[in-house]
Amino acid sequence: TPPPPGPCSMVRKTALCVAALAAIGCAAAFTTPAVLSPARLTRARFSGVSSGRAPRAASLRMEEGAAAKEERTVRAPVFDEVCEQTGITLTRYMMEVARANPDLRDLESLIGGISLACKTIANLVDRATITGMVGYEGGGGSVNVQGEEQKKLDVVTNDVLKRALTFTGKVGVIASEEEDTPVFNKDAYKVPGGEGKYKDVLADIGTKYVTVFDPLDGSSNVDANIPTGTIFGVYEEKESMENCVMEEGAVEGSCLLNTLQPGSALACAGYCLYSSSCMFVFTLGAGLNGFTYDRSIGEFVLTHPNMQIPKRGKIYSFNEANRWLWDKPLQEYVTALQTAQGQTGLQYSSRYIGSMVGDVHRTILYGGIFGYPADTKNKDGKLRLLYEAAPMSFLIEQGGGLSLTGKTRIMDLKPQKVHQRVPFLAGSYDDVMEMRSYYDACEDPEIIKRCLARLEGDSD
Repeated sequence: TPPPPGPCSMVRKTALCVAALAAIGCAAAFTTPAVLSPARLTRARFSGVSSGRAPRAASLRMEEGAAAKEERTVRAPVFDEVCEQTGITLTRYMMEVARANPDLRDLESLIGGISLACKTIANLVDRATITGMVGYEGGGGSVNVQGEEQKKLDVVTNDVLKRALTFTGKVGVIASEEEDTPVFNKDAYKVPGGEGKYKDVLADIGTKYVTVFDPLDGSSNVDANIPTGTIFGVYEEKESMENCVMEEGAVEGSCLLNTLQPGSALACAGYCLYSSSCMFVFTLGAGLNGFTYDRSIGEFVLTHPNMQIPKRGKIYSFNEANRWLWDKPLQEYVTALQTAQGQTGLQYSSRYIGSMVGDVHRTILYGGIFGYPADTKNKDGKLRLLYEAAPMSFLIEQGGGLSLTGKTRIMDLKPQKVHQRVPFLAGSYDDVMEMRSYYDACEDPEIIKRCLARLEGDSD
């Protein structure tokens, strides 16, 4: 049992608000109706914190007096016919979602653009050695805003995603690991009677989204054929950015506020894994589903409905070369796992790829805990909150898991800048809570100070 909550502690559980998706298969053509889930799935928000469908991880920190509750109901797709040759494709899945939820029609277009970009990137990664797309951009020396040397594929995949999102007409702002500042898409705001190629079209311009992404996570592994992936998150605009002040094509000033939203405000998040098969895993806030790329038909096909992270796992996944630089509580926790002194009394195995998408995907399937923690060299970790930690945390919570910085729920953190970094410790709910109990028992003033600074928005 974890010790009493510390200064940065959070309430452990909230009530269950969503039923689980029922598993389906691609059976005989046009046979028994396939129903993915109950007719309605509810996403509840408490003071702006989305509880999703993962009750245990839903709202671990509640602001005092935050009793107001806003509910957003999503009608789940119902498939009364399933073709044995194609199964349920991502295209059809989103069409059915949009038919059941007319307010999500714009999101259908957006997911279509992202999935097309992912197919393109999968092909680029597959053929990188053949086409010479390995190695560093410009032979070396090209550095992104984080000070990281760019691979050739970093630059190309960033451009592929940017263009695919821009062409949907649904994205007002794009923020990427490879861009210094968010990029404003002025074409998304062309209106009837205005200027632009569609000025004579009488149509509603619809919902506009802010999309954040890491175009090729683990790109340093491409040359060695180790799994890589794309991570993305989608936010709705808090207010129209049509009149944003532009400066060299980037969003500045008050316009940046639309981009810097907490993970709890995500409308959608996902990743695409490029490995022995290509998988597209995403959530709309009402369950976690995985689609495998069938190259024979050029479509992502539903193969992993209702993905659920085991409550406990037997795997821990960290870069142990940094072990003696970690916070003391984490050192003690990992030692307990290695020596069968943890709550389960079992000795855990170590698995670490070094590619976040690959490590998270394995953790979702098999359980356990994965982390890129703080250490004495990187006191705020190395993963970026906006386009890596927050989207992945949303996915993990939707699968019934939990994602913390050590003590703080990552979904509660509001980014203070586009490339802000945070520690990331996530996976099976009980494993992550056991890890957190070590932090709760720790009275190190430096750890407490860092935790409070993140909550108050003062983290460097």
